[in-house]
Amino acid sequence: MRYRELGRTGLSVSEIGYGAWGLGQGAWVGADDDSGVRALRRALDLGVNFIDTARAYDRSERVVGRALRELPGGGDGVYVATKAGPKVPVSLAPSGLDVMDAFPGSHLRESLETSLRELGRDHVDLLQLHTWEDEWTGRGDWLETVEALKREGRIRFFGISVKDHQPENVLTLLRTGVLDAVQVIYNIFEQTPADALLPACAEYGVGVIGRVVLDEGALTGSIRPGVTFPEGDWRNWYFRDDRPARVEKRVDALVADLGIGVDELPSTALRFALAGQAVSTVIVGMRSLANVERNAAVADSPPLTTRELALLARHRWSKNFYS
Repeated sequence: MRYRELGRTGLSVSEIGYGAWGLGQGAWVGADDDSGVRALRRALDLGVNFIDTARAYDRSERVVGRALRELPGGGDGVYVATKAGPKVPVSLAPSGLDVMDAFPGSHLRESLETSLRELGRDHVDLLQLHTWEDEWTGRGDWLETVEALKREGRIRFFGISVKDHQPENVLTLLRTGVLDAVQVIYNIFEQTPADALLPACAEYGVGVIGRVVLDEGALTGSIRPGVTFPEGDWRNWYFRDDRPARVEKRVDALVADLGIGVDELPSTALRFALAGQAVSTVIVGMRSLANVERNAAVADSPPLTTRELALLARHRWSKNFYS
């Protein structure tokens, strides 16, 4: 496993991080606590040392906490990031939601304390807001609470998990210097962060956590017409209607352009995200041992060449399947 600095934090994090949403057993159907612990423990054995979870991920924090407690030293040397969701869900709120409705300082503290109980830890290495509106910059009491939590040793660093496909919606806050890290959707199809956000992160020493680097499975080559998921799995909604056919067309063009097999696509997608400016780690959902080993093996792969990156730049695809 290779490691990179997370911005100016001084943390040396694994290039491949563990995205723990799927361990929650809510939106992603098919996991259980025992299999989740096994998958996470295998990732740690292979050198992964950065785990990203969230209050909103159902049982995820609890499973992460159990896996770490079973390790010698209780997971010393493993960095844990979690997220506090808004008090009022932004998706349900009227337009013009104020930051004091979404992230009052009291809510932020309460959310963190719940996370710490679930994780069985006395601090987290990175606390992130699970959404953000740049118009909130300079308003509310959330920043005072963040600074207090740092002084108290409850959090080490602070960041924003950027809203869906809106990488520009954090630039104002980023330029104030209060952020240690930004988490953003970045993959072969979603290349918009490279336009402004990634250069800004490099300029201000802000670490970048790439998420959805496999586009919820689209960049594994497994999404084809007729694909099915377990009942209740959120991917039935994400890949609804004609979306599998649209993905198939894009993926076929992509592998043909690169001259690779579909089985090589996941590795290529991870290496593309890791080639992004200021990217410190990419978090990948890995619920099976096979996927853990496949993704961790990317650390042994050479970086993409200039030619390959130029080819991949042509496959930018402006879409938002979350809508």
